[in-house]
Amino acid sequence: MNDWLQRFERYLTSERRLSDKTVRNYLYELNRVKAMVTKDWLTLEHRDLAAVMAKLHRQGLSPRSLALCLSALKQFGQFLLRQGVIEVNPAVGLSAPKQNKPLPKNLDPDAISHLLDIDGDDPLDIRDGAIMELFYSSGLRLAELAGLDCHALNLKEQQVRVLGKGNKERILPVGSVAIAALSRWLDVRRGLPCEDDALFVTARGRRLSHRSIQARIDKWAKIQGMAVHVHPHKLRHSFATHMLESSGDLRAVQELLGHANLATTQIYTSLDFQHLAKVYDGAHPRARKKER
Repeated sequence: MNDWLQRFERYLTSERRLSDKTVRNYLYELNRVKAMVTKDWLTLEHRDLAAVMAKLHRQGLSPRSLALCLSALKQFGQFLLRQGVIEVNPAVGLSAPKQNKPLPKNLDPDAISHLLDIDGDDPLDIRDGAIMELFYSSGLRLAELAGLDCHALNLKEQQVRVLGKGNKERILPVGSVAIAALSRWLDVRRGLPCEDDALFVTARGRRLSHRSIQARIDKWAKIQGMAVHVHPHKLRHSFATHMLESSGDLRAVQELLGHANLATTQIYTSLDFQHLAKVYDGAHPRARKKER
């Protein structure tokens, strides 16, 4: 077995040209598995490796580490298969637990206030302020905001009509601060040579592109001295987090975000454990400390 591992290491280094770190990680995982099996490696079957993966999972190995271990097993099995010493790769068909995709950290309300504290009469500055206010006020996706037309905005009712994924339409409330910023922008927009009914346009009247919106928000984050990279999804993410923290109404947040599946929204429930723990301690009868 040690001889085959040495050959595999040379193969990864010289032929596959993988990084030293990747090679070390693969060998570490293979040696971990080697210590857990009693059979000769060349006689291992699919069920043997499945049992090993299940044991590692029970021991608390993270999904990411399990995926790395599985990748090492599959690569080694494929190598042995090419060498003609086994007839079937026993790792084929094995799967690791799904890894949760980490969400970007949200901006806290003070950071949002600092970012949106834009003062000036420059037309583009007024437009950018309205864009960021609307992102945070209503939790729009980038594509949804970029595709907005003027007629979709109802200032009197403080609502915006959005066309989301799958061409599903939803009506969202717009906060008073965002309404004021949008009203100011519409006054500026009337003086521009607009090509169509696009709500957010360039100085030449053309609909603002996705990339331009991202670039302008990034510019303002730098101007305002933000410590983190700010992008449209971070504003949407902050909207969802703050709404859920304040209301605790997962279904309502689901509707506002336009998520077809509640499970998509549930990822926000694990974002701020300190906040949830505080709420729990203050609300649950058996969580409160007994008064002396």
